[in-house]
Amino acid sequence: MASDKLAFIFPGQGSQKIGMLADAAEHYPEICATFAEASSILGYDLWDLSQRGSQQEIDLTERTQPLLLTASVALYRVWRTNGGMLPTTMAGHSLGEWSALVCSGSLAFADGIRLVRERGRLMQAAVPIGQGAMAAIVGLEDGVVEAACVEAAEGGMVAAVNYNSPGQVVIAGEAKAVERAIEVCKLAGAKRALPLPVSAPFHTELMRPAADLLTPEIQACDFQAPEVPIISNVHAAPEVDPAIIKGLMIKQIYSPVRWAACIRAIAASGVDQLVECGPGKVLAGLVRRIDRNMVCRSVDVPSQMEAALATTA
Repeated sequence: MASDKLAFIFPGQGSQKIGMLADAAEHYPEICATFAEASSILGYDLWDLSQRGSQQEIDLTERTQPLLLTASVALYRVWRTNGGMLPTTMAGHSLGEWSALVCSGSLAFADGIRLVRERGRLMQAAVPIGQGAMAAIVGLEDGVVEAACVEAAEGGMVAAVNYNSPGQVVIAGEAKAVERAIEVCKLAGAKRALPLPVSAPFHTELMRPAADLLTPEIQACDFQAPEVPIISNVHAAPEVDPAIIKGLMIKQIYSPVRWAACIRAIAASGVDQLVECGPGKVLAGLVRRIDRNMVCRSVDVPSQMEAALATTA
């Protein structure tokens, strides 16, 4: 059934894989054109990297971030070129919030590519490899995870950083403190407590130096009021003021991602139809756990794109 309200949500790091969007590129010229545009800015062939590189290469934060931004923007261009309706709201998970800014018209694509490349570089450089860690905790209430982090810190740093869905929280911090927190969470009854294959503790206070270094570049960039409101990761509320958005994007680097609250804010606005605009179905899975009344469609393969276009026409 057609809907007059639609939200677009954009994935963050972890959704990348070799061969992503290959089928879509055969059907939609916007895919390769967008990747070519990004490649001219980056100085290397981003499409070739995404199709024939190694998983290790595309998992490098400095490359992952431009790659996922480009993929999301390419799919959004396909959507709009083929008659897809303008969403009534947008949100992005961590890096995905930058995709939302570009797709909403708040930030030029070229500026977005440059900023996320630098964002990735600075975030990786903020904490030497091996000194930071992240872990997914499944099956515990948010408050129990937060208490476990306090108990495990022992003068170090570990905190809840991604509130992804009920019963799924990601923690991050100094590697030893994260290891201790994993054990505390297991003792508290976590169904799973697994280290994640990342090399930096994103969205913690340890990222504040990266935020400080990126601040001048963000402030110097031209942000416009977005065509549609963007739900901020920081406070899970819609924002359209460019000056406030700049501040939130700086703060987002060292603040928790309140994803479950973002999805609830979308639901509270009367939207129950969502499109995950990027590779994979990570966010669609989270949406199901947050609110089973919401329908989230993926559009990274042509059949899914065509179905979503038809459903929301």
